[in-house]
Parts: sequence; structure tokens; C-alpha cells
Amino acid sequence: MNLNDIRDNEGARKGRMRKGRGIGSGKGKTAARGQKGQKSRSGVAIKGFEGGQMPLHMRLPKRGFNNPFGKDFAEVNIGMVQKFIDAKSLDGKKTVDEAALRDAGLIRGGKDGVRLLGKGELKAKVKFVVAGASKGAVEAVEKAGGSVEVVEVKKPSSKPSKTKAKAE
Repeated sequence: MNLNDIRDNEGARKGRMRKGRGIGSGKGKTAARGQKGQKSRSGVAIKGFEGGQMPLHMRLPKRGFNNPFGKDFAEVNIGMVQKFIDAKSLDGKKTVDEAALRDAGLIRGGKDGVRLLGKGELKAKVKFVVAGASKGAVEAVEKAGGSVEVVEVKKPSSKPSKTKAKAE
């Protein structure tokens, strides 16, 4: 046996069926589309149509509310912060802000900054600079001897500035 003699077994690969190519092909005339009607023609798009019955996606109730003004915070619990400080992934002696938490791998996402939540226990004295904090988190941090500074995150403006040159 030579390399140039290697072939697939007979019938291992089947050619595609060419529809509408004469009566002898077995798929001539109507090309297996049946007789007449919308679906026998080209350009048919009736996904979800149920013959005039109200479609399933319209029968199901709408749920929830998407607040267009809602803030998107990356949330972090003080218990996780303590865990990362213990593991030496986060330096508790420096100011802990969004950049420090991202570098440590504690947060992802959050277009509007970081919000500190009070789940868990904090033993280290840490100074936080975050976009938001719950009452419980602030109390726990202050109990441990640290502080929480809440600052508004400045997002880059997508609108051009309105400074116009005066024509003289």
C-alpha cells in the first residue's frame, strides 16, 4: 500500500443533493417543497408564526423593569477584602480604591465604580475610597479602625465641549 492509494471507503462521503435539476434527479419540479403556497416560494420568514393563533412569545407575561438611570456598581464584601489581605493579594496598609481591588482580582465590571457591602468580618485597619458603601459596611470598617470615603466616579464625557470660537 502506498500513500497515493489511500482513499475513503465506498459510500463514506455523500455528495450534496442538487434540487430542482430535472425529473431524473429525484428532486426535480417542486424540489421537495410540496405544491404551491408561501413556503414553496423563496424569501419565506415566518418564525414564531402559529397560524394566526397568538404566538407563544406574545402569550407569556412581561416581567421585570430595566431602570435606565440605575447605576452599575462592582460589588465587594468586606469579608472578601479581609480574605485577600490575609492572602497578601491586597495591601491593607495602602488606600484601597477601585484600581487596587481590580489589580487584586477582587472585582470585574462595574461601570459606575465600586460599592462596599457589609457581609463578612473585617479585622484589618483599612482606608477605603469607593463610589458607594452600605451602612453595615461603613460601621464594620469604622469598628475595625478604618475609614470609608465615598467619592463620585467621574466618567469620561462622550459629548463634545460647548466652547465656540468667536468670529470677529
